[in-house]
Amino acid sequence: MSNDYFQFKQFTIRHDRSAFKVGTDGVLLGAVADVSGRRRILDVGTGTGLVAIMLAQRCDAEIVAIEPHRESFLQACDNTAQSPWSGRIRVLNISFQNFNPGALRFDLIVSNPPWFIDSLRCPDPARSESRHNDTLTHKDILEGSVRLLTENGLLQVIMPVNEGRKFVEKALEHELYCSRITHVSPTQSSGPKRMLISLGRQKTEISESFLTVEKERRHEYTPEYMELTKDFYLKF
Repeated sequence: MSNDYFQFKQFTIRHDRSAFKVGTDGVLLGAVADVSGRRRILDVGTGTGLVAIMLAQRCDAEIVAIEPHRESFLQACDNTAQSPWSGRIRVLNISFQNFNPGALRFDLIVSNPPWFIDSLRCPDPARSESRHNDTLTHKDILEGSVRLLTENGLLQVIMPVNEGRKFVEKALEHELYCSRITHVSPTQSSGPKRMLISLGRQKTEISESFLTVEKERRHEYTPEYMELTKDFYLKF
């Protein structure tokens, strides 16, 4: 029987009602996203609220988290309300396509698109699950980001490798340019399965790095992954 919650060092995520469970993809995005100097952050498809809460722990920005799935939205509301940073996180039950904050723009937009299966191994004792959802396309993410990003703002996403490559190419059509890619491998003997991608309006040379989550034995994590997530996982 899977646990209906995941305990982090400074907050708890309940995911029994959400369509999307706590998984390594979300933890990676929350730990890696560039929060330096960001004042306003938008989390697209927040699910349980995990990424929004992680970002709130890492910086002082005001965060808007949007989630169209009603039960996931309600769970995200509960999780953020119980977190130490509830005053800086606003959760809205709306799709990205219909989200219209008026003149408000964001320094950082993050998204862990919900239709991807999380194949990376996760320290969660419960198996990480996700559900396919075709209502948020690459085009939707890119068009919405162009509309809502500040001039120097960043869009940061995590995607499977093949999807990530297509996303970077598609972004060029919207004048969003890749500045950084982190290639993520689940184990030392496997190739990269995920890409953490940063895009912005400014053309720049792409910086690439590599991250491995586990050694060859299950639940034996690499030093770099432990360093990256040590402020969140209880066991680190």
